[in-house]
Amino acid sequence: MDSGAIKRQVGRQAAEELVASGMKLGLGTGSTAIEAVRRIGELVREGALRDLKVVPTSFQTEVACRELGISLWSLNDPLIAGRLDLTIDGADEVDPAWRLIKGGGAAMLIEKIVAHASRDYAIIVDSSKIVGRLGEKAPVPVELVPEALLTVSRALEALGGVPALRMAKMKDGPVITDHGNFVLDVRFPAAFDPPAMERELALIPGLLAHGIFTRPVTSLLVGWPDGRIQHKGEPDI
Repeated sequence: MDSGAIKRQVGRQAAEELVASGMKLGLGTGSTAIEAVRRIGELVREGALRDLKVVPTSFQTEVACRELGISLWSLNDPLIAGRLDLTIDGADEVDPAWRLIKGGGAAMLIEKIVAHASRDYAIIVDSSKIVGRLGEKAPVPVELVPEALLTVSRALEALGGVPALRMAKMKDGPVITDHGNFVLDVRFPAAFDPPAMERELALIPGLLAHGIFTRPVTSLLVGWPDGRIQHKGEPDI
């Protein structure tokens, strides 16, 4: 089974098993999360899901939801009141304690806000995203104010990181996030403690968000090339 088929399968299963009518639901960004969004749209059209209040984490997700007829809300809406029942999202890496690196889609600022507003947090990935430690394969993305590019870069280097400005592929110049900011992809050659690094990054002026996510994951769905989907409720360690 190729990676696209794995992502479709795990996204569809998450939508079918985890989402219920009447939920206040956060929907994530990326190639796996969008498969859950598509299946939710189908279930809404079929009448199997009703009265969802969906908060998207990016323009990509917002556009997809509108095309699928999924009703969109804001965390600031009085009926949401800053609290969600569930968020479904993908990840770039998942370590044995279910800590994450996210931000490959440059949406980590809102993804983190939505994640922390959620009672339950479901992560859906293919098996290539499972790692022994964070940073094993993926860099840590950080979103920063453009004016702080050099000062943030130096602060990251002082923490042992090797930052690189993420460049756009379909336009000249750097990637610009949904909120008008730059993204640095930071490689950490040495292993790091995720909660400690999260605290250090939060202290850097001009750094608005980063891709280390340590809030508890309540469900992890992992798709494998042989067609299996593991649905776990807690880490093995």
